Amino acid sequence: MWKYLWTELRLMLKTVTPAQAIAHELIHAEHDLLRAETGVEYAQSMVTYNKNRVKRLKAYLANGEETT
Repeated sequence: MWKYLWTELRLMLKTVTPAQAIAHELIHAEHDLLRAETGVEYAQSMVTYNKNRVKRLKAYLANGEETT
């Protein structure tokens, strides 16, 4: 953690070449992509969970109505 912060601070205080700036931005873009993909995976899991839940509850409700 400290190493990362120190690296960030050094990059802010020194002049970097365009290639270095691009490489640095690429690292951040890759991290942002990983975070976004994680969010998509979570959202897809929630959609699947809720679809199964709705199906289960509808089946329960249909079976309950038949017995009453």
